[in-house]
Amino acid sequence: MVSRISIWLARNTYRLGGILGYPLLRPILYHRVRRGKEDRARLGERLGRSNRERPEGPLVWIHAASVGETLAVTSVVQNIHEFGISVLLTTGTVTSARLAAERFGDTVIHQYVPLDALPAVTRFLDHWRPDLAINVETEVWPVTIAELAKRKIAQVVVNGRISDRSFDRWMQRRELARTMFSRFSLVMAQTDLDAERFADLGALHVSVTGNLKVDRSAPPADDEALQALKNAIGARPVWAAISTFDGEEKNAADVHAALKESHPDLLTVIVPRHPDRGDALAAQFSADGLSVKRRSLGESPDAETDIYLGDTIGDMGLYLRLTDIAFVGRSMTARGGQNPLEPAMLGTAILTGQHVDNFRDTYRQLRQRGAVRTVDSTEALLQSVDLLLRDEAAREHMIAAGYAGVRDMRGALIRTMKGLERYLAPLILEARFSARPKSVPEKKRLPIVPERMPEQNLRKALQ
Repeated sequence: MVSRISIWLARNTYRLGGILGYPLLRPILYHRVRRGKEDRARLGERLGRSNRERPEGPLVWIHAASVGETLAVTSVVQNIHEFGISVLLTTGTVTSARLAAERFGDTVIHQYVPLDALPAVTRFLDHWRPDLAINVETEVWPVTIAELAKRKIAQVVVNGRISDRSFDRWMQRRELARTMFSRFSLVMAQTDLDAERFADLGALHVSVTGNLKVDRSAPPADDEALQALKNAIGARPVWAAISTFDGEEKNAADVHAALKESHPDLLTVIVPRHPDRGDALAAQFSADGLSVKRRSLGESPDAETDIYLGDTIGDMGLYLRLTDIAFVGRSMTARGGQNPLEPAMLGTAILTGQHVDNFRDTYRQLRQRGAVRTVDSTEALLQSVDLLLRDEAAREHMIAAGYAGVRDMRGALIRTMKGLERYLAPLILEARFSARPKSVPEKKRLPIVPERMPEQNLRKALQ
């Protein structure tokens, strides 16, 4: 009884706080605009307002928090769109909004996700009236989840993942977690561990489908820009440190300085996870006596360049095509790790620090094949880079192992679409009826956990 009361108080305190604090949201948003974290012209979307009309027929709402989640769900978005179903994609960052515009154009509707306050969420759902809500990886917003459940809109998690830190936090509020996670109609998790965690936190229907990020194509690169850089670099040996966090750039620069004697033509490419740190990093490298060229300034490396600083967004495919060796950051001075799949797809020997908990299973599978070397210090990083620069056979073995690891991990997209069949099939039929030039029967609300359609009917619907 006490726990039920505490859960009720926690849930309603959060809900009431959103209502009472709603007038303060706009000043907070303007503060974020000044920091470059919000789009001033589209602030209304964060409050649930939109200047776009809802399209006729069924609509699926897909929420992808940032760039990584947006990239992961690209193929799912495209598949749903091809069924004739309108897709509303929400994201929470300026960079992911730009990516959505580049990847999807006018084929999907992009909006910034509303803040998890009752007035904003209610306004958003009243306007868009989604038939299905798909959450990528997992952002648990209590008001949004409760309002979707109240409207009997099915909520599905795809590519589900729960980090160690998030799991520990939720386990401290286990009863509250159960009230949230039990409202998910289906959770399709990346790994067995993720599935166990979702179940422990109250999710009732959980399956393991794998990581959607494995099934997408390697990040692209502009052919002209790539060729120009390759011409500028020539035959120089190159290694890269990508997705780096504070402290890891210095590690990479120290490695470069130490290797210059034995590899006098060496070029080091450093790609910080947050490109807005470019000015500070360039100043730091210069102060250490290193010559720096910056992608953001349109510069190309010359024969004297030590560091080529990749301080831009959306060019990872370009940087990785310049090298056969890549250290993946947020793993030495920072924790959690970054995704090693793009380096594996683009043919690099992968180096990483020890702290890769957020991508534990992916690293495990790549490491088992011999595609990854773990380094625990700057000295260990130096030794590994030196070895791979000298030993072509060792480098090629790691590259081949990475390709094989990616191949073995594929299949998540097929399994995810199979899991979504029961939710999409009625919407596909409705889309076809609504496209006909005759009156359409009144729409029936999709049940939260509908029964699977007979196999022969489902195949016919999806043909």
